[in-house]
Amino acid sequence: MVATEAANATATEAATQAKLEVRDLTIRYGGKPALAGVNLDVRENEIFGIIGPAGSGKTSFLRALNRMDMFTPGMEVDGTIGFMGRDVSRWRNVYALRSKIGVVFPLPVGLPLSIYNNVALAPRLSGTRKKADLDIIVERCLTRAALWDEVKDRLDSLGSLLSGGQQQRLTIARALSQEPELLLLDEFSIAVDPVTTMRIEDVLKELRQEITIILVTNLVQQARRLADRTAFFLTGECVEIADTESMFTGEVVDQRTRDYVEGRFG
Repeated sequence: MVATEAANATATEAATQAKLEVRDLTIRYGGKPALAGVNLDVRENEIFGIIGPAGSGKTSFLRALNRMDMFTPGMEVDGTIGFMGRDVSRWRNVYALRSKIGVVFPLPVGLPLSIYNNVALAPRLSGTRKKADLDIIVERCLTRAALWDEVKDRLDSLGSLLSGGQQQRLTIARALSQEPELLLLDEFSIAVDPVTTMRIEDVLKELRQEITIILVTNLVQQARRLADRTAFFLTGECVEIADTESMFTGEVVDQRTRDYVEGRFG
């Protein structure tokens, strides 16, 4: 009995261990702070929501996680971002880091390639050459993105000819083709209709079992539907982090959080 309890405790601890550890993160553009003193952990296999009005530093936070500062003029990042036990600044190969951290941007960005090649590109770059292996990867990723049934008979068509909602799901499939450990979604539903948004949300709920997800959204009810925990960002500050349902039922510490989730500003 004791051994069983110990094993269960160990399993619970492993399931909730931090995938991402952020300490004293400060981001500046041209010397002007965009985000200051952020401290937070993101747990293994959770959806971690980030809400807040425009200009609060949410997208800058995602950029820092994926080392986009390397390609953003004037962007400076201080502090520590630990991912899979390693400081992201110490990854010598930034492309190896990005293969572990997938990103889906607000507007779908389809590569000027066929649907098939949009998804197969990353595996090919990683060394997968056999068509049979690529076929399996493409079908699996398109299925996980809830797109396979709609495109399986036209995989040779240009991805850019898909509808906006389909293109957004294609970007998710493309991100998943890298087999990431962490998936970053930045306002994925901006250019997507409500029906497709709900389909993607269902996909994310299923993906939670396999990978860790950080969801940045201006739609507070979307965070409530999806996120296990949610952080509220405001004017470059991480004001509060709480279990999502607690944040939306008034059990919060900071009045600014309550005012935002109840729609008094933003």
